[in-house]
Amino acid sequence: MTFASPSNPDHRAHEALRLLGPAPANWVPAHEGVDHNVLIVGSGQSGSAFAFALQRAGIGGVSVIDAAGGASQAGVWLTRARMHKLRTLKNLVGPEGPVSALGFQAWYEARHGQEAYAAIDRIGRTDWAAYLDWFRGITGTTVRYHTRLVRFEPVPDGAVPHFRLHLEVNGAPRTETARKLIFANGVAGSGAPFIPELLSTAVSQGLAAHTGHAIDFAALSGKTVAVIGGAASAFDAAAVALENGAAAVHLFSRRDRIAATPVARVRGYPGFYDNYLSLPDATRWHHAARYRRLGTTPPPDSVQRVLAFSNFHLHVGAPWQGAQVQGRQVVASVHDERFHFDFVIAGTGYTHELSQRPELAGIADLVLRWRDRYQPEAHERDDELGAAPYLGAGLEYIEKTPGSAPWLRDIHTYNPGGFATTGLPLGDVPSIRGYVPAVVRRISEDLLHADLALHEARTRAEVPADFGEEFYASALWQRGAQKLAA
Repeated sequence: MTFASPSNPDHRAHEALRLLGPAPANWVPAHEGVDHNVLIVGSGQSGSAFAFALQRAGIGGVSVIDAAGGASQAGVWLTRARMHKLRTLKNLVGPEGPVSALGFQAWYEARHGQEAYAAIDRIGRTDWAAYLDWFRGITGTTVRYHTRLVRFEPVPDGAVPHFRLHLEVNGAPRTETARKLIFANGVAGSGAPFIPELLSTAVSQGLAAHTGHAIDFAALSGKTVAVIGGAASAFDAAAVALENGAAAVHLFSRRDRIAATPVARVRGYPGFYDNYLSLPDATRWHHAARYRRLGTTPPPDSVQRVLAFSNFHLHVGAPWQGAQVQGRQVVASVHDERFHFDFVIAGTGYTHELSQRPELAGIADLVLRWRDRYQPEAHERDDELGAAPYLGAGLEYIEKTPGSAPWLRDIHTYNPGGFATTGLPLGDVPSIRGYVPAVVRRISEDLLHADLALHEARTRAEVPADFGEEFYASALWQRGAQKLAA
């Protein structure tokens, strides 16, 4: 490689990689019939972080797939994300891990200067997308786009256990194999967008959509729009509708007030964060249930964004009692009022029901859930949390019935379905620092032990000496030599 000159904005990044040295050689033995050691599903910030971390751990045979048609369509940042800025602190560790010269701050300062970075309070959404694209390039991460995992099944025979993967590549079926799976596939990775039943008819007729769906906001110009939900995605969708010329936007929250208490912030210090998985189930459940009970807080600027419009109307303590399609409008019943809307947007979150993911439906009944492991007191009951998978220390699935599906430990979940286990929305930037290394350590350990006999043979093999006695013979002390010299 020819390293860039200091005038090149990537000079520091190339220098960091040079000083870091080459990635360790792939130490995982190859096996006939196994195409990949690890298949990463999803090429966003999490998938990119895993690809780099596995590379630096000397684990080769890693493939990253994404159903999107290219980098601009992958992930959420240039598609479904509608905020102006990321909702997290700008200085959190991202996919770069300990190599700070590959982090967002180094990338941004190399292009805009230190003063420009100091001036921003949070990272711009499109800047983050550009940085991730750069990160994949500079770390040599190759993504196979137009590639979707349709389903998979375990293959217990052969030298090592592995999975048979049924893929769809550019619309054509293809079969491959892999020993480990990482699902780094975003907010709906363990379920599906949750759409209230009362909106099902409206959705089927194109009069409603979830925030996780593609929405033609330009078509909402001059329309009266409803948004259901009080979290950040609901406010962002309302803002985009207003900015595209909606005649009026009404946002309905079932809570009596918009959530504004960031309860997760008080447990973000290293002692608690770094050791969260060691806490008792009751403690972890309490924190997850409390977070959901108090609600996800939208950033103040997301709220200010809609408050700038006089045609924005906020309804709190206003759950919908019913909705009917009349002509090309949705008529909503809220308390004793009726509203007519041209379009409805559901900012109602996502489920953790594995059976709603086509590629996971076949294993849904085998996976241990939180409801199987822990029964909370009545005041902390939460059926959605109960449906979430109960993950191990490497964020791997655990079999519900011991001995029924031991191969589940080779499937690692890195999406918000792991929230009840980790206390963080896996896949968001704050989760990367601690949990990507934890997953990579477990994968490394599992791959080593699965081939332990081969590694034992390798490490006990005869090792040729670097030199023989003649190499130092001239310096050997001869007994009696001093007496003779005297």
